[in-house]
Amino acid sequence: MAEVSLKDLSKVYAGSGKSPPFEAVQGINLEVRDKEFMVLVGPSGCGKSTTLRMIAGLEEITSGEISIEGRRVNDLEPKARDIAMVFQSYALYPHMSVFDNMAFGLKLKKVPKAEIHKRVMIAAEILGIESLLDRKPKALSGGQRQRVAVGRAIVRDPTVFLFDEPLSNLDAKMRVSMRAELSKLHSRLGVTMIYVTHDQVEAMTMGDRICVMNDGRIMQVAEPLDLYNSPENIFVAGFIGSPPMNFFRGRLIEDEGGTCFAERNQDGPSVRLALSSRLAELADSYLGKEIVLGIRPEDIADADSRSGGSKQSCGTARVEVCEPMGAETFLYLNSGGHEFIAKVQSGERYAVGQHVKLSFDVDKTHLFDPETERALT
Repeated sequence: MAEVSLKDLSKVYAGSGKSPPFEAVQGINLEVRDKEFMVLVGPSGCGKSTTLRMIAGLEEITSGEISIEGRRVNDLEPKARDIAMVFQSYALYPHMSVFDNMAFGLKLKKVPKAEIHKRVMIAAEILGIESLLDRKPKALSGGQRQRVAVGRAIVRDPTVFLFDEPLSNLDAKMRVSMRAELSKLHSRLGVTMIYVTHDQVEAMTMGDRICVMNDGRIMQVAEPLDLYNSPENIFVAGFIGSPPMNFFRGRLIEDEGGTCFAERNQDGPSVRLALSSRLAELADSYLGKEIVLGIRPEDIADADSRSGGSKQSCGTARVEVCEPMGAETFLYLNSGGHEFIAKVQSGERYAVGQHVKLSFDVDKTHLFDPETERALT
């Protein structure tokens, strides 16, 4: 059972000169299940790659414990941890053929030639690179080099695969293709994989579960749709989703219709929304106080083109930028000084400077404490 367990894992880099010590990873705890595809995602500098390198044994641990298959590996060399890592740069030997690049690690371990040939051919078939085995890396495309790097990991038959942003050097079309290929590879091999990326689209489309990190801490671990629909804090809500969630700062007030959110700016309330009974109950103690309301772009509509259900007219906004995307249109809007994005249906034409009457999907709104940034649940 190839579980990976991180307990109170920390990494502190010593300061130099006037620079104080820097804590890149701050006492994180994470359980990766057997045969799970776990994605570590977050902005640059959040500690995700450092965490992966500590699991691999390429980075020294400051404190905490790493276990693989129930075995503590803190003091083991990388080669003794039964892991295989695919790097962002692929790290292929330019003077070796594809076959020799894939076989090199096995030759160092003195695996019999017949077994090496068998493993390389099986991996090449899985990845569809049988015709490339005699080529040198310089004769390969980026996607082909990426397959070779993955093949080199496959032939080792490791307990855990580690991927450090392996698609970041590919063009957009190739990244989409390789995302699907890696997901199929995981299903076919049935092994534990830990994958690092800064791209939340990659995380959402590939991971069985996603670990969102920021400033060396874990912000939330959940399945993709749970992250999207039930973010635990403002950071996760704003990081997961493209375009990101919109946030409005305002107050909760009482009126004849019940509890309302009122955004404020220099001209008074610009977005006013009656809360659902569920949110009103959750936010009862915030009445009269500041609060943050979050809503995703696809849950904002042009009130003149869609109504009914839980959609509620909540004010108007000025179009700053219009981006037709084909099946949908992104509107960059301004509501008296607050900028936000709406994803509306295509077919309508919008002009810069036009004022649009908006409706919000009340059932899809989220409330956050402005001080702790935690979601009200």
